Amino acid sequence: MNAIFAWLCWIFPLLGVPLAPLLARIHPKLRDYGAVFLSFLAALSAVMLIPYLFHLEELPIDSAVTWITVPIELKVGVLVDPVSIVMANVVAVISFFIMVYSFGYMKGNPSLTRWWVFMNFFIGGMLLLVLSNNLLFLFFGWKIVGLCSWGLIGFYYLDEKKYWIGGPPPTRYITPSHAGLKAMVVTSAGDLLLLGGILIIYAHARTLNILELYETSSTWIPEMAKSPGLISLTAVLLLAGPVGKSAQFPLHEWLPEAMAGPGPVSALIHAATMVKSGVYLVARLIPIFFYGYWVAGSGEALSFFVLTAWVGAITAFVAATQGMTAVELKKALAFSTVSQIGYMMLGLGVAGLTASGLMGGFTSGLSHLVSHAMFKAALFLCAGSVIHTAGSIYMTDMGSLKKYMPYTWLFMFIASLSLMGIPPLPGFWSKDAILASVWASHQYALFVLALITCGITAFYTLRFVGLSFYGKESENIEEREHKGAHLGEPHITMLVSCGILAVLIVLLGFVFPVVEPLLEEGFEYSLVEKLHLPFEHHDGHSLVVPVLSLLFIALGAVPSYLIYISGRFNPDGTLQTLFEKHGSLKILHQFFWNRWYIDSTYYRVFVDGTTKLLPIVVNYIENPLDIFFHTIIPATLNFLALRVVKPFEARLDAVFHKLIPSIPGRVTDLVRYIRTESGVLAFNVIYILLFYIFVLLLILWVVI
Repeated sequence: MNAIFAWLCWIFPLLGVPLAPLLARIHPKLRDYGAVFLSFLAALSAVMLIPYLFHLEELPIDSAVTWITVPIELKVGVLVDPVSIVMANVVAVISFFIMVYSFGYMKGNPSLTRWWVFMNFFIGGMLLLVLSNNLLFLFFGWKIVGLCSWGLIGFYYLDEKKYWIGGPPPTRYITPSHAGLKAMVVTSAGDLLLLGGILIIYAHARTLNILELYETSSTWIPEMAKSPGLISLTAVLLLAGPVGKSAQFPLHEWLPEAMAGPGPVSALIHAATMVKSGVYLVARLIPIFFYGYWVAGSGEALSFFVLTAWVGAITAFVAATQGMTAVELKKALAFSTVSQIGYMMLGLGVAGLTASGLMGGFTSGLSHLVSHAMFKAALFLCAGSVIHTAGSIYMTDMGSLKKYMPYTWLFMFIASLSLMGIPPLPGFWSKDAILASVWASHQYALFVLALITCGITAFYTLRFVGLSFYGKESENIEEREHKGAHLGEPHITMLVSCGILAVLIVLLGFVFPVVEPLLEEGFEYSLVEKLHLPFEHHDGHSLVVPVLSLLFIALGAVPSYLIYISGRFNPDGTLQTLFEKHGSLKILHQFFWNRWYIDSTYYRVFVDGTTKLLPIVVNYIENPLDIFFHTIIPATLNFLALRVVKPFEARLDAVFHKLIPSIPGRVTDLVRYIRTESGVLAFNVIYILLFYIFVLLLILWVVI
């Protein structure tokens, strides 16, 4: 019974998959309310797990039932510990608010049944992922999430022009179906490698149960270490899945195109769920590799932490620079998501670089996951409202919307300040905790890169706020006002969802200094005391970190404010004047606008390259094979049939249909002759039997 809410947490949303079409047959409203209600039950079940954080002695709880027993025994189960409790609440609670928001956003859509099916399946798969007690069913949830992301990103699969993203010309547009397929292909590449890493672990540990992997690590990790390079290979394979699913460098280019889906999809995928799955898996793997390096003494295990930290830092920086130039509101937020996930990976990476950094890095990475889930969900939901009002995805078609949408502006501004890391909002506490962990690990190159990213984050945050809500009205807004289009707040359910998230952001900011030690205590109990990992307490945070953090935020925020909000450096509302004065800025802008040419290179190599290989494959592989199998082989077989098989068949026919059938008659005649002429029947019968034995042996020899 202790784990019943963990089971119900992921079962409730999955029930919504078959129920949605059934309830739709009764009444559409019953379908809509039923889908939202099931997500509410999932959130309630997750909240019921929170009291365990105050009774750590009862954790972990591992509850499982046997799934199949042949050829091997496999169990499906749940694991309740501080990590899964935190993740389940982040996923379930924020997903519920997104479902409520969807009620107004998707109102009147003819494909609502498909929408609710995919949404509940997505939420159920994600909760299965974070609550599963073994890597196999974690992988099942992992693939469910990937499948549903394809369906939700490509929800407008008819590819009507109004749903295209990208542009404006000459930049190419991306259709929803293309964006969904791109997400599936890129993430599946990482998933395949992840599965390889899981199978390697099973081959040595003979179990995929997470707690059993922890408890038996002293046996199977040294065994793996006997094969040089195997632990490093396993680390790379296991990290490939999180790199793809959480859109980290170099598999990060699918996420900006995921904006082709409806607004709630952006919030669901980029805020609370899918992109966080990679961070969660890395957190789950940390005890294994931490033990491997700091206890088992395998130097290769350190590669897991080095790769995680550097991939995170590089991703945070690269994505932040791309966010500085994006003109689509949701795409700017998408680049921000990629960057902030990079921060989380950075925190988790430095957790294993020093023995004293385990709890600081682990807690800061997951704390930023929690705070980011809240403020980024609010940002995406507010962005959906803004796009609805402006009737355009481009920030250049907005401007001065603050007077039309004051509440949406307030909610989005609060979330934006948290994204920038302004105290006392939660983004400040969690981001500075990551910076403090990096500083304490003495990784100063990573620290400087993270600080620069702080400044860039502040710049692009005020940029999208300024372009959307400040400055002069765009021609698009003036035209919509002239036509009498709705220029105001969105549907009440959309506004309430954004408002509640904004209030929660503020409250979390004030209680974060209390919540973070509670989380650290829970993580320390589950990692150090239960798993017996070596742990050294660090000396505390240095004041250098928050001072430098706020300084770099100011360095990014001030010029952005002067350009995009006050208009002092940019009175005409464009950057053309600045580019004319400073040619180097134009070159840099072009480089960032083209996304460091990473995306275009991928298309040129993997898409265009495959297209160019097509005629080569057809002309030099498929056509020759076609000629060989459909012309040469049939002709050869026909020749053999006519020249070899047919004459042989004639001879066999003469033997089996003429000679052998005639033998009994001839033998009868011979017997009759013997009896009448010689009268010595017995002696001649022996010759007849010997003759038949000879014929039988001859036949067997020919056949064999």
